[in-house]
Amino acid sequence: MGKPLFYEILEKPATSCVIGLCCAIWFFIQKKGIGYSQVGLSYDAAVEGHYWRIITSAFSHISILHLVFNMSALWSLGVVEQLGLMGLGVAYYLEYTLVLVILSGVLVLGIYHVLIHRFKLEHFRRVTAVGYSCVVFGWMTILAVKQPSSKLDLFGFLSLPISFAPFESLIFTSIIVPQASFLGHLSGIIVGYAVAWGVIHGMNSYWAVSMLGWVVVVFIYSLKRSGAYDLNFLEIESVTDPSLPSLRFVTTGNGRTLQMTALPVGGVELV
Repeated sequence: MGKPLFYEILEKPATSCVIGLCCAIWFFIQKKGIGYSQVGLSYDAAVEGHYWRIITSAFSHISILHLVFNMSALWSLGVVEQLGLMGLGVAYYLEYTLVLVILSGVLVLGIYHVLIHRFKLEHFRRVTAVGYSCVVFGWMTILAVKQPSSKLDLFGFLSLPISFAPFESLIFTSIIVPQASFLGHLSGIIVGYAVAWGVIHGMNSYWAVSMLGWVVVVFIYSLKRSGAYDLNFLEIESVTDPSLPSLRFVTTGNGRTLQMTALPVGGVELV
């Protein structure tokens, strides 16, 4: 028998808090009808100074399936908090979660910049990314290097060898979820390898708090400069992907009829 959920939560306090935060944000988004374009990260928005979107996009999820998939994988990866003897543990988890959130978001924007200006792929100006997958894929990669014998459990029944999990999951999600952000997930993997191989190292409580302080300052400054400091982005907006047809029920004389409506082409990527 497995351990009671309460004890597992105590053993994974940071993971449990992140999952609780993402679930609370998802509930708030659904309750307020906030659209992905209001919280997601896109190249054009970043160029306009919306740097705060690096944070909001990471912790926001629009669909329940997207949330469940990410949080299920994150819960399994919470084993990192229990590996204190290997130099990991809760402090390591928190410090490098911050690194993964910021650097994976910056790397995504850097890749978009190259694709737009070097290869003239203007589509990537409008692609909007939301989700915690960058961080999830980063932790998959770190754990694959640090403890390759571990398993990644998804949904309680699917178990993957952690050594192959990052690229298996990258291919799997790209096939079954057409909107999954290949570049976003790949960015998480790249930053994860940089951390695991020691290219990015030296994080401790001092640097983590300093980095967090600067993140808060830039977040508030960019929020105010972009004109969103009055929380206009919390106004109600349809949570619909403009790249997909919309479904709605229409009442007719014979009852309710499902109607499909084509919407203008846009783009959202789930990360």
